[in-house]
Amino acid sequence: MPVELLDIRIWNTRLELANAMFEYLKIWHNRQRCHSWLGWVTPVKYERYRIITAA
Repeated sequence: MPVELLDIRIWNTRLELANAMFEYLKIWHNRQRCHSWLGWVTPVKYERYRIITAA
């Protein structure tokens, strides 16, 4: 996780920081990084390809 996320603001509670970390990792990062089990493409590209080839 980029340290810049932690430095962009002062977190009032640990819960706020945990939610920001969750949002970055689960919502943004995992959708953008390439996965070996998908043939080294992002999940978003994989789903688009799957929809196109299924049609």
